[in-house]
Amino acid sequence: MQFSVQRLFLAAVGLTLVFRLWLATAMPITGDEAYFIWWGQIPDWGFYDHPPLIGWLLAGLLAVGDAEWWLRLPQVVQPVLLALALRWAWPRLWPTQAERRDWVALLVLLAPVNVWNVFVTTDTALVYCAVLSGLAWLFAVRDDALVETRSGAWRWYAVAGIFLAGAILSKYFAALLGFAYLVDTLRRRRSFAGLAITYACTVPALLLMTWWNAGHCWSNYMFNFVNRHGANTGLNWETPLLYVVTLAYVLTPPVLWVMFRRRPTVGGETADRRPPSADFSPVDRSLTTLVVVPLLLFAALSPIKTIGLHWVLAFVPFVLLLAVRRFSGVAVPKLALFFLAFAALHLAVALVISRLPLETWRSLKIYPGLVLTFESRTLVARAAAGPPQGGMRPPVGGSEPGLRAWGALNAAAGDSLLASDGYSNAVTLGYNLRRYVPVLGMGSSHARHDDILTDWRTQDGRDITVLRKSAPDQDEYAAWFQNVEIDSFEQRGARFWVVRGRGFDYAAYRDSVLTEVRRRYYALPNWLPQTGCYFCDRYFPGKTCTR
Repeated sequence: MQFSVQRLFLAAVGLTLVFRLWLATAMPITGDEAYFIWWGQIPDWGFYDHPPLIGWLLAGLLAVGDAEWWLRLPQVVQPVLLALALRWAWPRLWPTQAERRDWVALLVLLAPVNVWNVFVTTDTALVYCAVLSGLAWLFAVRDDALVETRSGAWRWYAVAGIFLAGAILSKYFAALLGFAYLVDTLRRRRSFAGLAITYACTVPALLLMTWWNAGHCWSNYMFNFVNRHGANTGLNWETPLLYVVTLAYVLTPPVLWVMFRRRPTVGGETADRRPPSADFSPVDRSLTTLVVVPLLLFAALSPIKTIGLHWVLAFVPFVLLLAVRRFSGVAVPKLALFFLAFAALHLAVALVISRLPLETWRSLKIYPGLVLTFESRTLVARAAAGPPQGGMRPPVGGSEPGLRAWGALNAAAGDSLLASDGYSNAVTLGYNLRRYVPVLGMGSSHARHDDILTDWRTQDGRDITVLRKSAPDQDEYAAWFQNVEIDSFEQRGARFWVVRGRGFDYAAYRDSVLTEVRRRYYALPNWLPQTGCYFCDRYFPGKTCTR
């Protein structure tokens, strides 16, 4: 049986890797991905929305190439690497059930989101670091529980802390994992020194982000705790239901059933007549804490905040570890069979969708965005072909060396600057053109890294062409330019608008748009210490960005 499971696991590795590589090659870069790719193209110690680790990772990849499959490679191979990590860890944590290591690796590999998710997000780095940190914590608990190995537990606590620091440099809600470590330590009533070692390893990451934010308008704080919430705050009965549906999909109903409806197992038999505490080892109890604490915190947050599908990905491997521990010996293969069938369904759906024409989705609200994602170069070429005379140059073809130039701004002096009215549109166009495309207008509370990259003072007097998916307000643009022309065209049944502004008036733009941006998104609390703020220092010298 063990040999056949290994063969099944190896076959699944090969098949899923081929599928994910095909998907990474066939799918164009999405707006979120392009946004982070620009972080990698212009790396820094920090970025507007989140900590910098994903930008650093992409910077290394971009030093080699910028093809879609290459930039997605860390995400493409992530399920395989996580499956191998858990396969290695399982017999060392639960030696009496060593034969289950291939089963748990197979489940991680075929978890629903792991089958198709090849897209670059901040969670790519977070999942790597969080899972490795959690495994190191479990090894520390294992060694701490035995007198003969207790002296070596501190090394594992340090490893857990190093990877927790990496998780914090990926996304701030990695703090949920750190909080789970605290709860686990309090539950065990021991190893407070180990927890201190783990936390101490995160201090350099926290100091780095404090230093960078203090000199950059505290943009991470303002985005994550102030600006992104706004009108979305308040109780909502739909979002908890959405969270339940998300868990049902990400973890699958059989796993949820065994997690919440059945007792743990011992020796492959259901322990219905024994209390769970009699069956669980110290490692099992700690693993349960690493699962329950974050998921319960997400549940508590769900009435006031939508819990995104990607939020829970870092904790899925821990849930699957616990599920395999709880399943009886005969049930584990059945669970794997369910995962195999569900994965096959995903593959079939993806192959069918790939054969459908883009116009199939014409009735959907997101259709213009799909057209822009798939047809960026064509759209820009059509926008450039219209008036005014001698305006923006059409983009070069994908095989031309100039397409790899990744310019700071997208046109040479004297040409019309290509811009967009939304961040997703702008970065998608920019990736496909390999030239940065700024955002003209208010934008939204999300993805405002363009405030850092674009200095509108340097564009005073320039002609600007804005490509939009929605009809513009001519009076709004007329206030920023000496002359404005607007026309539209259809591409694959979706309508796009082109605003051609001559003679950009920076002073008028600052007094209207930038002043409102400052009021809305850069009204920092007085208690936050500031050493600099790119927005106020640039556009409102002598004035502070405070409430």
